[in-house]
Amino acid sequence: MQAGLVSIITPLYNGEKYVAQTIESVLAQTYPHWEMIVVNDGSRDRSEQIVREYTKRDPRIKLFSQPNGGSASARNNGIRRAEGQYIALLDADDLWEPFFLESQLALMRDKGALLVYGSHKRIDEAGNECLRPFIVPEQVTYRDLLRTCSISCLTALYDTSRYGKMYLNEALHSLRDDHLFWLDILKKVGVAYGNQRVIASYRILGNSVSRNKKKVIIPQFNIYYKYEKLGLVRSLYYLGCWAVNGFLKYRK
Repeated sequence: MQAGLVSIITPLYNGEKYVAQTIESVLAQTYPHWEMIVVNDGSRDRSEQIVREYTKRDPRIKLFSQPNGGSASARNNGIRRAEGQYIALLDADDLWEPFFLESQLALMRDKGALLVYGSHKRIDEAGNECLRPFIVPEQVTYRDLLRTCSISCLTALYDTSRYGKMYLNEALHSLRDDHLFWLDILKKVGVAYGNQRVIASYRILGNSVSRNKKKVIIPQFNIYYKYEKLGLVRSLYYLGCWAVNGFLKYRK
């Protein structure tokens, strides 16, 4: 583990349309001590070639390839290879503001935190804002996160120095695995702190799983019932909270 180094994990699947923009947003960071680990998850377009050109320009950008296994598998592959004290998850179609890392690391220092997250814009395929920015609460606990997931992958930063690396559950087949990931970390760290400054842009695509609640309702229930073992009544209660908050999250 290299102290102060941020390992940015980016799963890549058929992302030729946006991955260059994502990498450029990392290159623009005011905090320079990072490595970007891009894991090509069996892409069938020009994604890999685009990233390979960036690896020639900047040695901090590293490219690995694997057969298609889903985003959880690709993220875990990247996390295993990470050399940094900090882990960040940035998808290949999302963007960071130039001050993202500097701002999140400052929040960690101010709060003595091991996990931080932040507010972000919601943009469409063309990069235009399509919803109001998602402004996060100032802090969340494990119980808060059962009701609704305020931690978005693109804004989270986890300090591995105390509890070591954490991995996503691949048995969920890349559906709601990120929510379970944050729950697992919160059970160790106790509380996460939110940056209410807008520090990133989350791209909402037409086929976005995050908006398709019908597709993820069973995996979400399994988080409560199968993995967190909350029992049927409590699982249904938290599922209801999650559904209502999810509807409110994506209103105009």
